Amino acid sequence: MEEAEQYKNLTVVIPVLNEEEAIGKVLEEVINQAKVPKDKILIVDGKSTDKTVEIAKSYGVKVIEQEGIGKSMAIKTALNYVGTEYILIMDGDYTYPAKYIVDLYREIKKEKDIVIGSRKKLEKGAQGLIYKIGNFGLTLTFNILFGTRISDVLSGMYVVRTDILREISFNSKNFGIESEILAHVVSEGGYAGEIQIEYRKRIGKKKLGVLHGFHIFVDMIKLMLNYNPTFFIFILGSLLLIPGLALGLYVAYYYFFTDITYYVKGLVAIMLTLAGFQSLLLAVLTLFIKRMEIRFLRLIRKSRGR
Repeated sequence: MEEAEQYKNLTVVIPVLNEEEAIGKVLEEVINQAKVPKDKILIVDGKSTDKTVEIAKSYGVKVIEQEGIGKSMAIKTALNYVGTEYILIMDGDYTYPAKYIVDLYREIKKEKDIVIGSRKKLEKGAQGLIYKIGNFGLTLTFNILFGTRISDVLSGMYVVRTDILREISFNSKNFGIESEILAHVVSEGGYAGEIQIEYRKRIGKKKLGVLHGFHIFVDMIKLMLNYNPTFFIFILGSLLLIPGLALGLYVAYYYFFTDITYYVKGLVAIMLTLAGFQSLLLAVLTLFIKRMEIRFLRLIRKSRGR
């Protein structure tokens, strides 16, 4: 199959910011190894101050300057220049091997809406322990909140339907955009898939810090507020368990060890505990209802031929 025909419905988008050490190697792999035509490659530059743009242009690919700042705005800007059915996003730091482009593209055409490259094969030194723990924790949080079973929510290499991206609000900042895209897909009854890929040690200075993990966590909570506000309200209500149980222990201690009975405090402890426990049960119930809603949406889409 001719490369142009093979990738006729795909655009490879690579957001970059000061990646002069890596972008050449990345483009060599995308062009020569993955055989992606140059007119199907779009470099979105976040106002680099090094030679990233100059090097990228030397490979004959299209380079545009993004609006705003951050990775989420880079992807949003790219949508103004993409007319293909699918967009594949990958970082420009050499961490993601371009050879998986064809596998991701092949997988999404199996009636998927997004396919993620799950980083299961880590090169030595590619990801420190703190980042492994952070990625595990954030992925677990997302799976609990949205009822998914994705093994790597924050992977920077994935392919997604372009019309899905055009529906995104792009409220997440910078590296939280991956979770926002996936949250939108699954909340609208879309199908998410993944394949295992390698992950290499990046070339150049690392941009993702520990603090970014906290920001991503906050973004996930905001996403839940947007896509399942009832759960968010009930989970906040369940926090009443904390003062309820604490006050209950306080009352119980004095009752059993000092023979002092606090009737009012005991009543308040019972009320807080019951309210918190009830809210927790309702929060769990809303998660199941949301999952049923997603399955129902999928059935409707399937009946309509999508």
